[in-house]
Amino acid sequence: MRITREQIDQLNKIYRINLINSCSGYKSANLICTTSNSGVHNVAVFSSLIHLGSSPPLLGFILRPTTVPRHTYSNIKESGLYTINHIHAGILKDAHHTSAKYDQSISEFDVTDLEEEYVEGYQVPFVKGAPTQLAMKYIEEYHIKANDVIMIVGEILDVFMQDHLIDDDGFVNLSKGNVAAINGLDGYAIPQLKERFGYQRPKIKNEL
Repeated sequence: MRITREQIDQLNKIYRINLINSCSGYKSANLICTTSNSGVHNVAVFSSLIHLGSSPPLLGFILRPTTVPRHTYSNIKESGLYTINHIHAGILKDAHHTSAKYDQSISEFDVTDLEEEYVEGYQVPFVKGAPTQLAMKYIEEYHIKANDVIMIVGEILDVFMQDHLIDDDGFVNLSKGNVAAINGLDGYAIPQLKERFGYQRPKIKNEL
């Protein structure tokens, strides 16, 4: 099958959205938690988390245009803090429901079975039971003009994870936590680690 650029523009809207969201491959599945100045907690599913660097430890994620209310964005701008929580096999349905558009006065914790968890020093909640939880500080943002989205850049302040996930060399084995990945907009998979390969160096001439 070949679908040309011109054909993409002519596709049914839902078909096009599903196609373009799926063809990039599996994406990380995370719940981002924020708190408004009025104390209302927001939880939203995101599949756009990006590793930006390890020193300092920076992560980015993409927010769609703010032409409509984006509670995650407004809360982060107000408080400067948020948490990133891995979605796991036990919470798929509730995690996905956080994509529903509730009024800002309603917390997704109140309309799902997701539970809040707090750590001393942070007013913003974590998702209880998430295999990996990251406390984040807003650093900066970039407006991507091509489609009017925003990339938020945040710094990792604290990492909380289940002890059995981390190997001796620091590698986090997400398979042990049944951590989910997202295929497209609404497809969830639980990947299993197959192999790890060491740092690769160029082959010398007699090995070719």
